This record gives sequence, C-alpha cells and structure tokens, in this order.
Amino acid sequence: MKIDFTKNNDGLVPVIIQNYLNNQVLMLGYMNQEAFDKTQEIGKVTFFSRSKNRLWTKGEESGNFLEVKNIAIDCDQDTILIKAKPYGPTCHTGSVTCFKEESNRGFVYELEQTINDRIDLDNDPDSYTNKLYKKGINKVAQKVGEEAIEVVIEAKDNNDDLFLDESADLLYHYLILLKAKGFKLEDVENILKNRENGPRRED
Repeated sequence: MKIDFTKNNDGLVPVIIQNYLNNQVLMLGYMNQEAFDKTQEIGKVTFFSRSKNRLWTKGEESGNFLEVKNIAIDCDQDTILIKAKPYGPTCHTGSVTCFKEESNRGFVYELEQTINDRIDLDNDPDSYTNKLYKKGINKVAQKVGEEAIEVVIEAKDNNDDLFLDESADLLYHYLILLKAKGFKLEDVENILKNRENGPRRED
C-alpha cells in the first residue's frame, strides 16, 4: 500500500472515515507517515493533529475510538479511505458524525453484529439469543415461522402497535436464522440488488 505523502509540503494527506456497517461518513482528518503506521500498528485510527502538532489517536481522551476495519487508497495515492467501527459518537459535540447527518439506516446491521457477538464472543448462558441459537437450526427456523404467523395475524387486525412489535420480533429472529445458516444480511441484500436490474417476477 503506497501513499504519496510528498505532494503537500506539510507531508499530510486527507483521511475520510466511514462507518464500516452503513458507509456513513463520520469525519475527515489528516495523517502523515507516522500516523498511518501507528494506525496500522494499533488498529485504531490515529491522525496527525494540526492543532496539537502531534499524533492523536481518536478517542484517546473520550474513549470514542475508531476501530479500523478496512483501508483503501484513491487512484492518485494521496487520499486515504478508512472504514471503521465507531465506539460512541465520533464528533466532539456528541453527534454521530461531524457532518450532523444523523441516520439509523444502518441499525439493522448493528443489530446483526450484536447478535453475532452474543453468540460468538459473549457466550452468555442467560442470553435468550444464545440459548435459542444453541438449540439448533430446527428450533430457530420454527421460531421464525411462529413469528411470521403472528405478523400475518396482526396484519389482518387494526392494532398498528402490535403489528410493528411482531414485525420487530420476526426480523430479530430472522437475523438469528441467518447466523445459524452461516449467512449475513448483506448476502440477502446483494440478491435483492441483483434482482433490481433483472427481469420482473410475475406473481
């Protein structure tokens, strides 16, 4: 990975930070060679702070670190794109991003990650998610079927709150089923994207 730090006299290149789950732009900073090397070494985004005139690991005071997931360089080799997992708000104002673009469109992906963590990392025996997952694919699939029936029942009635509650339950259990089958929500999303330009289905 070759980066041209010599194009500017200060030896700095701009760095765009995106949320690795939903591609939301979180902030813009600058790195020199030393900051880039440290970022790779510790796995946390580290800038060269022009105001502090030193290396600055994002979150070193607040705890709101940016965990590096992927690094890419643009075609001119003078701009860095980092996809990261944010721990807490990115902006010093308490906002999710420095661009005031509040969005929850990536929450389902965050929920999927939470489910995966509870199963793979936490292994909490009291976790409902973990207990259901360990019962095996048949039990998980059965639960999804039960929740789907509840959604259909509530769809025929006029209680919107109950319909939405059951819809949330269905989505949650479907994410567990995807995990049990070894797939991710992104796999389903890719199929839908491919269908968008394909032939229309006749029902």
